[in-house]
Amino acid sequence: MAVDIYLTFNGNCREAIEFYSEVFKTEQPQVMTFGEAPPNPEYPLAEDAKNLIMHGRLMINGSTIMFSDTFPGSKVMEGTNISLAIVSQDRKAIQESFEKLKQDGTVKMELQETFFSKCYGSVRDRFGIEWQLSYEEQ
Repeated sequence: MAVDIYLTFNGNCREAIEFYSEVFKTEQPQVMTFGEAPPNPEYPLAEDAKNLIMHGRLMINGSTIMFSDTFPGSKVMEGTNISLAIVSQDRKAIQESFEKLKQDGTVKMELQETFFSKCYGSVRDRFGIEWQLSYEEQ
């Protein structure tokens, strides 16, 4: 069984899911907002919370990544406890994705040859998520 990754954001989930969809050239993201969920009288939603993302999903290189804004009124710590690894046999795709992820992000290790990969790099993107990208030869 696959491990699905779930990323939670502080109100900028829509921007994040659209960004990752572009970076990894996926299908258009399908999302459900808190406002589209059946109303719960115990948890009335403020008007500005109705457009926040309750659930979204992308398939990135065969892995399911799920997305959500934190429940209105809650806080989340950005990216300090997760690292996502992308391993591909398409070196060009690794390079293109890395270049996009590092825009407004922090490069931890530039793409380079290592003992385990001909092309590996690590970057924390502008949303605080750490990505490891690695080229795997056929």
